[in-house]
Amino acid sequence: MRFLLPTFVSLLSLASSAFAAFGLTTSGSNYVVDTGAGLVFQVSRNTGDIVSLVYNGIQVQDSSKFSHIGSGLGSSNVAGTTINNQYIKITVNAGTTTHYYIAKMSGRISGDPIVYMATYITAEPSVGELRFIARLRKSAVPNGVTAAQIEGCSVIEGSDVFLVNGQTRSKFYSSKPFIDDQVHCVSGSRVGVCMVIPDTSYESSSGGPFFRDIDNQGSSQQELYFYMNSGHVQTEAYRMGFHGPYGLVFTSGGTASPSLDFSFFSQLGINGFVPKSGRGYVSGTVSGVSSDGVVHWYNSNAQYWVKGTGSFTSPPMKPGTYTMVLYKGELKVNTITGVTISAGQTTSRSIASAENVPSSIVFRIGTADGRPTGFKNAAQQLYMHPSDSRMSSWSPVTLTWGSFSTSDFPMAQVKTVNDPTTIKVSLSSTTARTLRIFTTLSFAGGRSSVKVNSYSAPVPAAPTKIDSRGLTRGAYRGYGEVYTYSIPSSALVTGGGSSGTGFLNPNFIYDAVEFY
Repeated sequence: MRFLLPTFVSLLSLASSAFAAFGLTTSGSNYVVDTGAGLVFQVSRNTGDIVSLVYNGIQVQDSSKFSHIGSGLGSSNVAGTTINNQYIKITVNAGTTTHYYIAKMSGRISGDPIVYMATYITAEPSVGELRFIARLRKSAVPNGVTAAQIEGCSVIEGSDVFLVNGQTRSKFYSSKPFIDDQVHCVSGSRVGVCMVIPDTSYESSSGGPFFRDIDNQGSSQQELYFYMNSGHVQTEAYRMGFHGPYGLVFTSGGTASPSLDFSFFSQLGINGFVPKSGRGYVSGTVSGVSSDGVVHWYNSNAQYWVKGTGSFTSPPMKPGTYTMVLYKGELKVNTITGVTISAGQTTSRSIASAENVPSSIVFRIGTADGRPTGFKNAAQQLYMHPSDSRMSSWSPVTLTWGSFSTSDFPMAQVKTVNDPTTIKVSLSSTTARTLRIFTTLSFAGGRSSVKVNSYSAPVPAAPTKIDSRGLTRGAYRGYGEVYTYSIPSSALVTGGGSSGTGFLNPNFIYDAVEFY
């Protein structure tokens, strides 16, 4: 007993010091939040920047640049409070932007190693994009997306595309479509940091399910992002109001779960947060799309989506009237307007593909699904610049139908770089035909021009301008223009014939080409 009692008292003392730390204090000009789960973070009481992130004794926050909305909100009204002895809320008010940091107890005396966050805006930030950036110590979390690690590289385009040993790098090459981007991480040997963004947390972002934006950049810091909106291949107006919620989750090095429970936000007075009880649903069936179907709802205030080719139920949606879209892959194949959602109710609405598919064709190159999958350089374009040494050649090609594969056809047509693309096809008759070119993205007014033998088809009007690079920054999705050309019988000859279609030059990205 002489030895057991001191041992028991010592263990009890250690347990108390390890698990009773959840709380909010101040140190100098900072709030100090101890989550009771190995994570202690500090927030400036002057600017709302996170200035320290210590996890299990490791300082993860970079000391030269801090973590914050954009490049920092500057002088702000910052207030910290403890709610019901269970939650810590720090509110950063900077005029049109209010940002929240939350810590939560998950047990009686310990919490989660998570910085829960949300952002509320009444106007777009002056920089023209809304993003949270965690700027972390590279030595603590050296592992990020390889294609986005730019330290030691030289600039080759703008200020955001770099080259090292013949390989190109850019923060844009870390992007994933919103619909597939619920968690992205950086890591080291003893710590991992993950940005977790559950499905409905994109509801106030812009661009729809296939929009993609920056997740990571590794320079002298390791930067981890949540881009809520930006002008990067922007196709939709920005949404105001509540953005998120989202979380910065700390692990021992692994990937965090993509699911976080934010229901407790309803107890915290978070501006704009709508709990599940204030939301409704849509249920129904998808028909006419055999695989890779997506249903999308949107209005000026919110957007939602769900994958499915049969029965579906939407995520919990804020009340309102929505437009409903069905995609085959990323190709829009039907649109329904006037879908109304009410709190606590489920609206029944099904949707079927209305895609116009020719009954017979002379040839089809690629699959009309809203993306350049399968074309030459398409797989690499997501994470490298067209000039990258790992890319296949960009040059004009002449292809004979029946003797080439989809991977021989270029993913993009770039003026003076690889135009024209010529297709030779043998016809058994001179019947008038239709040529249809599906595209996914245009840059600088790029669109197809067509010549069949000696016949030149009228050049279509310039597409709607998107004021952003796409091909060179790993993006391929814009408005998805489809160009249809009527080819008169006088332009065709039996036997062999040909047709042609005309990196920062005007360009467009192919989805598919049909001749019928």
